[in-house]
Amino acid sequence: MDYRDAFRSALEKVRAEGRYRVFADLKRHRGEFPRATWTRDDGTTQDVVVWCSNDYLGQGQNPVVLDAMKQAIEEAGAGSGGTRNISGTTRYHVELEAELADLHGKEAALLFTSGYVSNEASLSTLYKILPGLIVFSDELNHNSMISGIRAGKREQRHVFKHNDLEHLEQLLAAAPSDAPKLIAFESVYSMDGDIAPMREMVALAKKYGAMTYLDEVHAVGMYGPRGAGVAERDGVMDQIDIVEGTLGKAFGVMGGYIAADAVIVDAIRSYADGFIFTTSLPPALAAGAAASIRYLKDHNEIRVAHQERAATLKARLTKAGLPVMPSVSHIVPVLVGDPVHCKMISDILLSDFGIYVQPINYPTVPRGTERLRFTPSPAHSDAMMDDLAHALETLWVHCNVKRVGGYAA
Repeated sequence: MDYRDAFRSALEKVRAEGRYRVFADLKRHRGEFPRATWTRDDGTTQDVVVWCSNDYLGQGQNPVVLDAMKQAIEEAGAGSGGTRNISGTTRYHVELEAELADLHGKEAALLFTSGYVSNEASLSTLYKILPGLIVFSDELNHNSMISGIRAGKREQRHVFKHNDLEHLEQLLAAAPSDAPKLIAFESVYSMDGDIAPMREMVALAKKYGAMTYLDEVHAVGMYGPRGAGVAERDGVMDQIDIVEGTLGKAFGVMGGYIAADAVIVDAIRSYADGFIFTTSLPPALAAGAAASIRYLKDHNEIRVAHQERAATLKARLTKAGLPVMPSVSHIVPVLVGDPVHCKMISDILLSDFGIYVQPINYPTVPRGTERLRFTPSPAHSDAMMDDLAHALETLWVHCNVKRVGGYAA
């Protein structure tokens, strides 16, 4: 068997569908977010404005965060020394977990190397701790949640229609009343920008004796008086059993975590392979994340500015007649509906207008819903928004994107 041919065929399939992904070679400018330099394949460079960063608040450029990271390197060096179970627990990890527990009003928190790992490891481990556990998962949950939930047997997992409380209750009511249950959902769904009906989810969990597992990855830092997320904003944080979040988006660094009662956190710490067998975060990352969390707890004005920028961009693009998809969050998705057109528009925006936004294609979103996903930050100016709106208006005609039912297709 020619193994290389199998890999070539797999790549050709992706290319034929128009969804082969090309990464832009970018170097961000410290202190000038969202500006960056793009290096082309021929080695030439061009300055660009980044419109799709998940560093939603520009905290990766905050001098407070950078200074904390530099100090940690000076004090402790580069790496952590190993897994937390052997030699990789440092004072920086302990302090960061304390900041996270305080942020979410929980007894304890547990660090992982990424948000993906924290979801996959925690959800899969719950099956070990709770024999017969039945998980009820929103159909648009992130791949990391799906991966963790698949650790259970088929009869131990049920998918409910997105944000559909009636369907969720039907599934809960049909499940054995004495079986342990868990409702797993997100707060902000990052591709569509909608938000889960938090209070109603919690009410159903109480009615049917289920635990709640909430992914706040796209909300921590950005919602709530101190940035704990939508659960804090909606006043139900104390009723969520396990909160999962990331340090790699609004907090601007890297890593994932859960926060919960101490006994829950300790049990997951003791059973989760994704925690036990993984080298821990470097001290500098832990120190930077802790500094970012502390900073955002005290600077609600950044969240206010962030929401204003998102609302302004939605209004400007809608006024320009562009197919802005409904979003009640900071996510601004513009529907294209075709993978080839989506990639084409993205490429021209970068090369001709100095605007960087990645095309979002299958499997990240369903086929036929390909889109450009804009994430305005407090640092995106009115002038930048004017440039973006003008470029998109031009390209919607230039690329011959058709309109169907008010949206592009």
